[in-house]
Amino acid sequence: MTDLYPVRRALLSVSDKTGLIDLGRALAARGVELLSTGGSAKALRDAGLEVRDVADVTGYPEMMDGRVKTLHPGVHGGLLALRDNDNHVAAMKEHNIGAIDLLVVNLYPFEATVAAGGDYNTCIENIDIGGPAMIRAASKNHAFVNVVVDVQDYDALLAELEAHDGATSYAFRQRLSQTAYARTAAYDAAVSGWMAQAIGEIAPRRATFAGELAQTLRYGENPHQKAAFYTDGSGRPGVATATQLQGKELSYNNINDTDAAFELVAEFDARDGAAVAIIKHANPCGVARGATLVEAYKSAFDCDRTSAFGGIIALNQPLDADTAREITGIFTEVVIAPGASDEARAIFAAKKNLRLLVTDGLPDPKLGSMTARQVAGGLLVQNKDNGFVGINDLKVVTEKAPTEAQMQDLLFAWKVAKHTKSNAIVYVKDAQTVGVGAGQMSRLDSATIAGLKAERMAEALGLDVSLAKGSAVASDAFFPFADGLLEAAAAGATCVIQPGGSMRDDEVIKAANDAGIAMVFTGMRHFRH
Repeated sequence: MTDLYPVRRALLSVSDKTGLIDLGRALAARGVELLSTGGSAKALRDAGLEVRDVADVTGYPEMMDGRVKTLHPGVHGGLLALRDNDNHVAAMKEHNIGAIDLLVVNLYPFEATVAAGGDYNTCIENIDIGGPAMIRAASKNHAFVNVVVDVQDYDALLAELEAHDGATSYAFRQRLSQTAYARTAAYDAAVSGWMAQAIGEIAPRRATFAGELAQTLRYGENPHQKAAFYTDGSGRPGVATATQLQGKELSYNNINDTDAAFELVAEFDARDGAAVAIIKHANPCGVARGATLVEAYKSAFDCDRTSAFGGIIALNQPLDADTAREITGIFTEVVIAPGASDEARAIFAAKKNLRLLVTDGLPDPKLGSMTARQVAGGLLVQNKDNGFVGINDLKVVTEKAPTEAQMQDLLFAWKVAKHTKSNAIVYVKDAQTVGVGAGQMSRLDSATIAGLKAERMAEALGLDVSLAKGSAVASDAFFPFADGLLEAAAAGATCVIQPGGSMRDDEVIKAANDAGIAMVFTGMRHFRH
């Protein structure tokens, strides 16, 4: 097999016409014969290029609304024939099949159609058939054939042709082939995943997941780990779809923590007022609401100023100048918000390493796709935790019922606990977290840690009593014993929200009654591991 093979004949058939004319001109200038179909052929001709219709090669016109046009031996024989196999060469000659050395195809915009909310039949019509078939044929025959499926590879192709006087190397064709197979795999994954959802198939026999490379990362969680960031094409507002306005490149941990922060702050509807979440190591260290964004930020910061240093900040409203000034008072890694004013951007510009990300909106906390986690030999797959409880879902189980103000703090604490690593205990007072205990093996330990944080922060603020005094407390799962609840009561909590469902619920309820605190059950758990 010869390493270098010249490109003499190319088939161009693309949905995305970006760069098509420039590519066609560059190929024609090298004497490459151009074949094309439908809209691609028209665009090339309109640009003054000589193009041969694929219909002339196959002997059949495009038919059935374009569903059938390239599925023919005249095309696939030209892609699949082994140039160094005498039988293949003889067959090409006998059946008047010309070799196709370059295939340029990008597929019908199925993913974009789904993201735009297309109905079932519209999505079906945007499933490409001939494109994937040609791509796979050309990819299989990469010993001789080049296949380009991404617009961003046009320049690399032209540079390769320039470097080898109109030919390409085997290593180059291999790389193109791998990219092409990954594209058809991702395309099929998008189709099968959409269809499973459309027909209500919760656990299909085979599950596929795909992503598009957004960023090669310097390293993963630690410097010895390699990592990359992929987008899933869902279009969900967040770190994957945000625009970075300034600052250093995001790291693996930045991306992970920014996602955690933005998903948490999205629990608080911007129409109900400003909210801010500060995250450290994927756990909230301060969350608050306020009459203004700057007020919410100050309250969130005052939950745990130590942990907030070097943290990630998420806002549920566009960043304004006053909030920007406050944020720049300490070292912060990332700020993400649904927009930023010009004045706020100018203030941040003085902190060149501070990363500022803006999105087109907030993600809907009640919606979300599947999530997957790899384990040895397999994947754990589940729906995103979009469980929601409102005030009418709560069951008062104690002699004392929460006041209206307490009920609001309980629901606030419950939202934060949902986004805190289990075992999670969250103290809230006046729409401000005042103590967070996360990720402990014992719920008692989480309650203790959260209480200690509330005491330490009170001392730092010059207060005589713990911030947890008079607070509402949330537990992401039931209290298996009364000890965790009693620890919260000792810290100053006056009301509790938890799922209930323990074998010792009666014991825990009695302890709450004896302590004179109110307690409500949600009937829903929010484990987060």
